[in-house]
Amino acid sequence: MKKDPQIAARVKEILDLIKKTSPGKSVELRIPPYGAIQCVPGSNHKRGTPPNTVEMSAQVLIQLRQNPERWEEFVTSGQITASGVASDLSPVFSQLSKE
Repeated sequence: MKKDPQIAARVKEILDLIKKTSPGKSVELRIPPYGAIQCVPGSNHKRGTPPNTVEMSAQVLIQLRQNPERWEEFVTSGQITASGVASDLSPVFSQLSKE
């Protein structure tokens, strides 16, 4: 899959905001093929597959930045996969919408 440079820049901007708004290492947020970060305060993850993972497309990430209330809709429709007790990032996206 070829990366769109405009989408890549937007994803990087949003991921940087998430790291700033919700620093930590308890959840791994993956936006293939654009990037992945660890965020959310709590237990630190060091090796292997993290216990809390969230994965979504770049388009869903961009939509959540503007419309955080769509989190549940995206999870229910399978556009977001979230596993682990700390994988609900809806509060993080709600905070981002205020930035």
